[in-house]
Amino acid sequence: MYKYILFYKPYNVLCQFTDNSGDKTNRQTLKDFIDIPHVYSVGRLDLDSEGLLLLTDNGPLQHRLGHRQFAHPRTYWVQVENIPDEAALNRLREGVKIEDYWTRKASVIKLPTEPVLPPRNPPIRYRKSIPTCWLEITLTEGRNRQVRRMTAAVGYPTLRLVRVAMGIGKGKNEFQLGLEGLEPGQWREVTEIERKALERNLI
Repeated sequence: MYKYILFYKPYNVLCQFTDNSGDKTNRQTLKDFIDIPHVYSVGRLDLDSEGLLLLTDNGPLQHRLGHRQFAHPRTYWVQVENIPDEAALNRLREGVKIEDYWTRKASVIKLPTEPVLPPRNPPIRYRKSIPTCWLEITLTEGRNRQVRRMTAAVGYPTLRLVRVAMGIGKGKNEFQLGLEGLEPGQWREVTEIERKALERNLI
């Protein structure tokens, strides 16, 4: 039976089981939290990003959920510097140019209040004179540092980035995996309902 693990990746943890960089700072990796052999993450989160990771030993499913061609949604809560205006939000929604490509259309909502999240360690830099704002951004692709590059491209640098959900399936089979019940550094096996939703993706 395939293994499926949901993990809340903390800030400053590498999204792999070994650190091959040669850096002597002893950075934490997934191995510091998950002692399960032969599972690999579906997609990645950067060192300075937090939130939901799905790990599995099911190679075909890993490819299907991780490859941008299948357009599985990923939802992030994003704290940005300053307060974006509607023009900037619409640019994010319609797609922005990053280096040599345009991002796909995205769902972008300005959150009315700060979401309830565990404190980040270390906390983001705080500047009394500059306000911040939280956005909910849902993408159907996951290019390198894409969210950070998108918000920077419209003039609002990302300060904190947390992936809170992954969508799987389409139509009546659509299902959301989330962080409910997990704190940073914790993991759990999927429920039977979640397992069935995942494996329907290969039908």
